[in-house]
Amino acid sequence: MKRYEALAEEIAQSIQSGVLKLGDRLASIRETSAHRGVSPSTVFQAYYLLEARGLIQARERSGYYVIAGLKAFPPEPEAVKRPLGDTTVVDVSDLIVEILKSSKQHDVVPLGSAFPSPVLFPWSRLGRAMNKAMQQMNPWNAVDDITPGNANLRRQIAMRYLMDGFHVHTDDIVVTNGALEALNLCLMAVTRPGDTVLVESPAFYGALQALERMGLQAIEVPTHPREGIDLGALAEALERHRPKACWLMTNFQNPLGCLMPEYKKRELVALLAAHEVPLIEDDVYAELYFNGTRPLPAKAFDTKGLVMHCSSFSKCLAPGYRVGWVAPGRFTEQVIRQKLAISLSASAPAQAAIAEFLAKGGFDSHLRQLRHALSLQQGMMMQSVLKHFPTGTRVTRPTGGYFLWMELPHEVDTLALHRQALSLGISVAPGPMFSAKREFANCLRLNYGHPWDERMEGALQSLGRIVRAQCA
Repeated sequence: MKRYEALAEEIAQSIQSGVLKLGDRLASIRETSAHRGVSPSTVFQAYYLLEARGLIQARERSGYYVIAGLKAFPPEPEAVKRPLGDTTVVDVSDLIVEILKSSKQHDVVPLGSAFPSPVLFPWSRLGRAMNKAMQQMNPWNAVDDITPGNANLRRQIAMRYLMDGFHVHTDDIVVTNGALEALNLCLMAVTRPGDTVLVESPAFYGALQALERMGLQAIEVPTHPREGIDLGALAEALERHRPKACWLMTNFQNPLGCLMPEYKKRELVALLAAHEVPLIEDDVYAELYFNGTRPLPAKAFDTKGLVMHCSSFSKCLAPGYRVGWVAPGRFTEQVIRQKLAISLSASAPAQAAIAEFLAKGGFDSHLRQLRHALSLQQGMMMQSVLKHFPTGTRVTRPTGGYFLWMELPHEVDTLALHRQALSLGISVAPGPMFSAKREFANCLRLNYGHPWDERMEGALQSLGRIVRAQCA
């Protein structure tokens, strides 16, 4: 255990035992540093970790205060054990489109949104980066940046991989119109209509839409709310169904928020390699971790080139710029051919702007602020759920990203809840939109990626009231 983790655990135990009570002010970073004989950085990291756990909160020009006890969390959902089903013809797009329309309205509280608040991003600095990049842009870049993309941006992305301790050559990176295009290109590169693809259960609805559009069948594999896909069930599915691909999120999965441990990522990659099944790895939330360091992708353990690692700047830096990428391993040529046929290239100005921003070193500073905001907002939403929802409500505790997955009492119908909430100006993401089989009828995904205020608190109170009425 690192020093800051040990210090955080000691303070957490003081809160649990009642030595530190709700509303108590913690010693300042300087005071704690001097008293404990540790660096101010160690104290700050410990306080940051406690904030992420929803135990303390910083107040401007005042210090850090206890806002909860360790027992003041809703219980977590338990892992669901069920027999592996047969292939499923996917037919969920109409439901998903109907639900997503509601989250785009500005007067609706966006608890069902798929995006963090746009106010959390450095628009002015991005604008200056684009202005500078365009002034210096060689006219020939408009041609040169056609697939596989801006060379400077691919170099910056390769350097991010290198920071994590593994090498991806710039020539093996393809810039795309966001991560969703990257994921779809990978799927097109390795499947044909009628093929079977393994997905998590619950799954990212974008994966289900892609399978439906391409005429592919889904095998839904049970996924643990903390540790990701069930590898035993995955192994059974590989033997029974001989899939052509596997589409997973290993870091802060949408909708569960689960983080697969490194040992499981190694086992996952080895298992798929033994069956020669490509892994399409959707890794758009990895930069949004709250504790320690950025979690490694499964790609870090790939020795056969079977992992097609997809990510984006849309969730962590520049929403709307639509700049993502894929490192497709042995499938690079197939992905490039698909890209050339579908869209040629991502926006040259957007690519140049992000490359300039990354080169100037502002990315990590922005990320620290963004992670801090998201961790605080998660703690506030957790406390609100505890206050307003009935006994029997279970909630995941992600260590990154911006989604909570709620398991409500069995009698709750979250599709009905969605309709009632929308009539009150609140959007939510009901569980059935995350399953090809329309499962998870009593589950809900909530977005804590928006600044917490009275409007958000009121929305959680209203949702809790609707849930209680359904349970009555």
